Amino acid sequence: MNKAIIGGTGVYGMDGEATTRMVSTRYGDVEVDVVRITGEDIVFLARHGKEHSAPPHLVNYRANMMALKELGIQYVYATAAVGSCNEQFEPGDIVVLKNFIDFTRQRPITFYEGKEGVIHADMSDPYCSDMRRWLLDAARRRALPVRGEAVYVCTEGPRFETAFEIKMFQTLRGDVVGMTNIPEVVLAKELGMCYAAVGIITNWCTGMETEPVTLSEIQGALALNKERVTETFLDVFGNLPDETRCSCRDALIRL
Repeated sequence: MNKAIIGGTGVYGMDGEATTRMVSTRYGDVEVDVVRITGEDIVFLARHGKEHSAPPHLVNYRANMMALKELGIQYVYATAAVGSCNEQFEPGDIVVLKNFIDFTRQRPITFYEGKEGVIHADMSDPYCSDMRRWLLDAARRRALPVRGEAVYVCTEGPRFETAFEIKMFQTLRGDVVGMTNIPEVVLAKELGMCYAAVGIITNWCTGMETEPVTLSEIQGALALNKERVTETFLDVFGNLPDETRCSCRDALIRL
């Protein structure tokens, strides 16, 4: 059991024979489902909880990622509901995240706070290049229309961004905006996991159109894509190559 899927907003479970497990970590307890699919166990973790009870700035990211590590997980795919600030990516589109810009301010962002010495994580390949390539190959096999690769801007939340903040993100060449992928991707890198994420575009960012964001708009985009994205993750997991080219397991720099 070395593969996991993290479900973001609107993605709270997987079809299959599931067993619920509670994993205790030094950061807190985490509930996961172990789902039996074609003879293999895949771990599913609902980022916000199965009832979507944790707002983005209060998700216990360290407990979530440490729980996966303690279960022996090496490969992680995640979904994220995002808004688009790039006119080439429209609501309903799917993008693969390739890099990020971090505008979070208050959440814990690392496992390494000095007790183990000074440790840095290399961010030259934040979203595993192997996992992204395998995902794009699987999407082509399954005719899943991935619109492209995107730079993810992470904000603190839970409020949405202002129109002028979105203009700033566009100037910085951000493509999509969300509230949850930082520090998740960073913590995965610190734990030596191969991690990649798909953005499901649910709405235009503030100022991109005159109408405000609506719940039905978000729910509609998620309903359209979540099952197809999850099935593509499982396609990759069922065809993992024996060798990897990435450097995810060697990302820590100790000074």
